[in-house]
Amino acid sequence: MAGEPIEGQVLLLTAAKASVAGSRLPDLVDLTQELLAGERDRYRREYERVYDGESFEAFLVDPGHWKTIGDELGFEGRELSAVRRAHEEQLLRVGRRCDRESEFETALEIREPVLVGTGDGGE
Repeated sequence: MAGEPIEGQVLLLTAAKASVAGSRLPDLVDLTQELLAGERDRYRREYERVYDGESFEAFLVDPGHWKTIGDELGFEGRELSAVRRAHEEQLLRVGRRCDRESEFETALEIREPVLVGTGDGGE
């Protein structure tokens, strides 16, 4: 597995808000992480890293970046929206924990987060 940046509670919350089955969302997140793990060095070169933690690195990307990811993975609109929302919710959760929530909320007004797991698929 490429690492697990999204906590179980965040997946449950996101699945409840999305029109995607709760049992499907973890698989979608795993597929996304497999792709993102292979692109970690590119994200480090091309995007601002706003968080570097034990389980993931968070990067801010341009709006529309998630559409490119979804197209590459063959996700439907609802699937892609759920995965993107999971990344956003996880970043905000970490922001609350490290007293950076306001900073992250402001950044998310103009950019989108991509979280790349640093677990098993790490460097």
